[in-house]
Amino acid sequence: MTVTSHTPVSIEFFPPKTPEGVEKLRAVRQQLYALQPEFCSVTFGAGGSTQEGTFSTVREILAEGVPAASHFSCVGATKATVREQLTELKAMGVKRLVALRGDLPSGYGAGGEFQYASDLVAFIRTETGDDFQIEVAAYPEIHPQAKSPAADLQAFAAKVRAGANSAITQYFYNADAYFRFVEEVDAMGLAIPVVPGIMPITSSTQLMRFSDACGAEIPRWIRLRLQSLGDDIASIKAFGLDVVTDLCEQLRAGGAPGLHFYAMNQSVATLAICKRLGLPGSAR
Repeated sequence: MTVTSHTPVSIEFFPPKTPEGVEKLRAVRQQLYALQPEFCSVTFGAGGSTQEGTFSTVREILAEGVPAASHFSCVGATKATVREQLTELKAMGVKRLVALRGDLPSGYGAGGEFQYASDLVAFIRTETGDDFQIEVAAYPEIHPQAKSPAADLQAFAAKVRAGANSAITQYFYNADAYFRFVEEVDAMGLAIPVVPGIMPITSSTQLMRFSDACGAEIPRWIRLRLQSLGDDIASIKAFGLDVVTDLCEQLRAGGAPGLHFYAMNQSVATLAICKRLGLPGSAR
């Protein structure tokens, strides 16, 4: 397959918790808009704990003339609250949702009227028809709570059959895991684009913490190299840039339909990767 520079890019942010964070993210967004993202998504805290910040950030992105996708988690939610939130998002002009089960906040009981993300997808479709493009999560290295790889694939299939349009993966550093997952999805007859999620490497401790929490595997050779670099931040960033750029090149060469960057409310690493890849706008 011929690699072109027209790989669609999308970017994920999280809602800032302080006024300083809000201002910083505004500046970061302006820098990343040079990449002409297909959309920018904003995460949603456990049990909807950041809903106000999520919706506020989504409003700002839309006002800046860029398509925005709101994350939408259903854990602990009722049909009434979800219906209300869907009405609000539609009124804001949101056209895309990232539908997730979500994680339970600590000390939070089960409850709510939705057990799985597929239940949420089905409800959104019933309530709003085709008003929203629905993204769902995919796990090339298998969801940490899945009973088995087969059960994880069936859970993904349920989301697609409930009405999902496309999927974004958990981040990974092993391209083979992604390509195997896509093959398995295709073999099940699930005609849905699966966009790889890309996590730039800028900090060893942060990466280890995130990966342990979400079940993403850090290949041994990457983990050992990062450990050997100690606190040498410049070397960690340079190594991370090489590793993640190479991963993106493998994904593009293999036909990945786009790249979804977990920007962590920073711009430098994502811009550097995209510049190496020769993507539009990254050289500015």
